[in-house]
Amino acid sequence: MWIVLNKSFLSIVKNRNNENQLLVRARVNGDIEKVFPDADVFEDIDADYKYRTYIDREVVANTISEELLNINYDNFKSSVSKDDGIRSNAYMKVWMALNQIQN
Repeated sequence: MWIVLNKSFLSIVKNRNNENQLLVRARVNGDIEKVFPDADVFEDIDADYKYRTYIDREVVANTISEELLNINYDNFKSSVSKDDGIRSNAYMKVWMALNQIQN
């Protein structure tokens, strides 16, 4: 599952070795900690998503639920910090690609 927040982009998949945990992955250093501040993040330089952590499923579900409950904007693209130009540009490219499949 991809989670695209205005402050963080995460990929969340099952932990192959522990059914009670999920593997939370990020491409940008610090993105995991923005959402899961207590996460024990490690680097895997050979992996598709370099930054990783294992977190209990329930913690992930509760944290993402809180992110949903705390939405305070009415336009996602406008909520992404303009100071984060790389993220803003990447998100716009994703928006444009997904807009093409709408029709």
